[in-house]
Amino acid sequence: MANSGKQDFRGQIEHDSEPTKKPEALGGNVTETDAYYRSCDLFDPAVEYKTNHKRRGLALIFNQERFFWRLCMPDRFGTNADKHNLFRRFQDLGFEVKAFDNLKVEEVLNEIYEAASSDHLDADCFVCIFLSHGENEYVYAYDAKIEIKEITALFKGDKCKSLVGKPKIFIFQACRGDKHDNPVMPMDVVDNAVTNEVVVDAGAVYTLPAGADFLMCYSVAEGYYSHRETINGSWYIQDLCEMLKRFGETLEFTELLTMVNRKVSSRSVGNCVDRSAIGKKQVPCFASMLTKKLYFKSKKD
Repeated sequence: MANSGKQDFRGQIEHDSEPTKKPEALGGNVTETDAYYRSCDLFDPAVEYKTNHKRRGLALIFNQERFFWRLCMPDRFGTNADKHNLFRRFQDLGFEVKAFDNLKVEEVLNEIYEAASSDHLDADCFVCIFLSHGENEYVYAYDAKIEIKEITALFKGDKCKSLVGKPKIFIFQACRGDKHDNPVMPMDVVDNAVTNEVVVDAGAVYTLPAGADFLMCYSVAEGYYSHRETINGSWYIQDLCEMLKRFGETLEFTELLTMVNRKVSSRSVGNCVDRSAIGKKQVPCFASMLTKKLYFKSKKD
């Protein structure tokens, strides 16, 4: 098992072997286990990831506003507001934040490789955020699309040993489909009128979590549009940053994401060139393979 510094479990995983005695000789059923874990951790619903390392960790933001003309992708006006908002919120939580604009595929992968090969032994976790267009299991860089699995695979235990047992959070602000979400009630209250226009991010994004301790966060459920305001930024990032500002240091992170889901789902499109989008709604989603509760409590100086 890879060494990640402090670990929350005991024992080691071993290959199955023959029992020292046959079950009949022991007078009943025998249950064999491949490893020993502290039962207090396995059955304690309050167990948390350790966040008392020296550093909070690295947060990467890949912001794609413009795209190579051959891709026929529209510019993503408003995405810079998302970038600045995220930068501030994660910096306030103690992360070392690095933001990149309109990188080509090779440049994005170089930054990902560098992050995956870095030493995270003294860090609590890792965060990677993409603000772009998406399609199926891909997200777009400036000149081409990148398979999401190619990115997440670099942070699995065999590739990034210093993040073993630590949260690895991936956030995607990108569209995931070709359908609007119809409001359940036609008379739902819509957002107050805004001066900036609501647009949709083209394409679709969907992939499964990459493994244990991964958290995949999506701006919208599979098959639906993700909405972005041309001045204020995307609904999802606006509401995520608001929740991080208010509850980032006190609320368990997946509970915070659930509040973001609720906040975004209360919105409706009010001002949009695409008249068919007016009144439509959006629901974000996340897929968690976290094994403990995750808090970003303030670090003591």
